[in-house]
Amino acid sequence: MHDRSLLGPADVDDATFSVLVADLLGMPAADVEVLDSAVTEFPYDLPAITTGGRYVVRGTARVSGERAPYAMFVKVVQSWSRSPFFELVPEEMREMAEASVPWRTEALAYRSDLATRLPDGLAMPRALGVFDLDEKSASIWLEALDVVDCAWDDARYGRAAYLLGRLAASRRVAPLATLGEQAFTMRDYAFGRLENQVLPMLRDDGIWRHPLVAATFGEELRDRLRSAADQVPAYVEELMALPHTSGHGDACPNNLLAVRGTDGFTLIDYGFWNPMPVGSDLGQLLVGDVQIGKRPADDLAERDDAHLAEYVRGLRDEGCDLPEPVVRRSHALHLLLMSGLSAVGYDGLQGPPTPDLERAMTDRAAITRFCLDRVG
Repeated sequence: MHDRSLLGPADVDDATFSVLVADLLGMPAADVEVLDSAVTEFPYDLPAITTGGRYVVRGTARVSGERAPYAMFVKVVQSWSRSPFFELVPEEMREMAEASVPWRTEALAYRSDLATRLPDGLAMPRALGVFDLDEKSASIWLEALDVVDCAWDDARYGRAAYLLGRLAASRRVAPLATLGEQAFTMRDYAFGRLENQVLPMLRDDGIWRHPLVAATFGEELRDRLRSAADQVPAYVEELMALPHTSGHGDACPNNLLAVRGTDGFTLIDYGFWNPMPVGSDLGQLLVGDVQIGKRPADDLAERDDAHLAEYVRGLRDEGCDLPEPVVRRSHALHLLLMSGLSAVGYDGLQGPPTPDLERAMTDRAAITRFCLDRVG
């Protein structure tokens, strides 16, 4: 019995499906008979504007007379104009907003040989097929991973930072740093989200009158943020002049998976893969779990120093001799622009105050203060 209707347009015909299953099982298609298939939606709580769906396809096949189970992961990537959040973009800004977020990059990453170029200790899911659905979406069929829930202690963070440093400086990875069809630089980010959303928010007195914002950020942090907002053009130009290296773009712990039977990390979600200011991937490694409430913000400085040291060690092991102060400055500027300036803006502020929301805003204020202190 086969029921893949949940996939909708992302489904493939039966002949193609049989080839995908055979590839997954490592067998010639002629030797594999697919017996059944079923689809479930993959649960994922965090919104992603360029993801149209995540699914797991399971079933059994007959291989050399024996029944063999299989499982595949299907991800639909799309222009963010198809996200429900796009309705919040003012009409006059939609063309610019849609063009500013690259969505094709992930499909291109899985069509490339990037998996064979990653440093030892980093892997990516094996791609079975990538299919264009229309001019604004594609489906990516991957092996399903047996992910292990692994605690992120200091050693694990350090190992991740080291490997991200090696990724940044790898000569084998470098030719694919620009595999995306759409370059995305800090100038694009500043001209887009910062100029049109973040900076007007910081200059608007309304958000600072919210009781939780007033209690957690306060007047001093407000004034420091507004002063930093005035420096954004200079910060962006300084950052653009610093060395750029290969970057994942969203190297948070959620995207660095522990997979059973492997040693290291399986890196997922390549939507923002791009040449980036050196050290940029340290940002989400540091604050990603803080932003979603999975860990507190009370040790940012200590962790950041440890991560930076390991990242630089990774650079060195790939033959990159950029001075540590250059990496530190680049990372600090990038983190302020990407995370520190926007930390005060939080959707939960529209609801009633709760202890969880107060903790979240306290941590976000700590992120902002840390970013401002690091930039100086």
